[in-house]
Amino acid sequence: MAYYKHRTISFDNCYVKDGFTIAGPKESDGCLRGHFDVQLKDDMMGEDTFEHAERKMFETAIEGIAAKSNLCFDEVNLVLGGDLLNQTVSTSFAMRKHPVAFLGLYNACATFVEGLIIGSTMVQSYLKNVICLAGSHFSTAERQYRYPLELGVLRSPVTQWTATGVGSCMLTNDCTQSNVKIVRATIGRVVDYGIMDVNNMGAAMAPAAKDTLIAHFRATDTHPSDYDLILTGDLGKLGKQILVELMAKEGYDLSNNCADCGASLYFEEQQTYQGGSGAACSALVFSGIVLSNLKKGKIKRMLLVGTGALMSPTTSFQGDSIPAIAHLVEICSTQEVCDDIS
Repeated sequence: MAYYKHRTISFDNCYVKDGFTIAGPKESDGCLRGHFDVQLKDDMMGEDTFEHAERKMFETAIEGIAAKSNLCFDEVNLVLGGDLLNQTVSTSFAMRKHPVAFLGLYNACATFVEGLIIGSTMVQSYLKNVICLAGSHFSTAERQYRYPLELGVLRSPVTQWTATGVGSCMLTNDCTQSNVKIVRATIGRVVDYGIMDVNNMGAAMAPAAKDTLIAHFRATDTHPSDYDLILTGDLGKLGKQILVELMAKEGYDLSNNCADCGASLYFEEQQTYQGGSGAACSALVFSGIVLSNLKKGKIKRMLLVGTGALMSPTTSFQGDSIPAIAHLVEICSTQEVCDDIS
């Protein structure tokens, strides 16, 4: 039990004030259309390269969350964020415009939840306002991790579609600003089950999600039924199914309240196969519709589990298997519920 407990930390005064989302054209036409602050019709955003477009999305999200939170940038103490490109250039270059302290993060598609954990720790300690964000772009990710779009390579049935978009949220230590509270977090560990197929990210990440969920349940003496929603980042349809089966073998039933951000983004006819992947998945879904439902009290208590495959093009070319990680934050929507579990 001690092994599980040291991975889980509690927070007394960390609240999610607001969220801001900018979604690509495919995402804006998907299952959550109408639930994003900015819905793009052009994934180039008027820029000359996809990489410049991704950078512009980050600039928009940073400026958007500050404006939505009614804060000037001299009132923002820290920005935490990352993307999927080498050296996290989209986030770092976007931050050139703002004289705010910045920590660039990378845990693949688990980056957003990693940011929430670090941001909550900072707010718990001494900072007042912290921005957390993450994002990705289908075309930049394809160019870096798979094949240039011009080749027209056929997609595998187990593959996922890298989501285009950026999600951001503002953390604060001011309880008068929000009824949405981050109460606990469980930090993931690297798990490798020997998956070699770079198209099958769900199978690679599901064991890491299982590991972190079990660690959280055991450390906090809770069960899946204690939560209205257990939301994974981007396992996709197949990965979510694998997770449910893995957890059932350990005696945990996720069949009633488990959903996946990537699997929820697109309609079947959009031909994304297993759904979405990418750092944008959990950031877009949580900072948009999920945060809205938490504020309204439609979701009382939930777990957000960010999942990430930690491979690179080099490791794939050299024949390495795919290690993965999953980080978790526990969030509740009212002070009464928070008091019950603190």
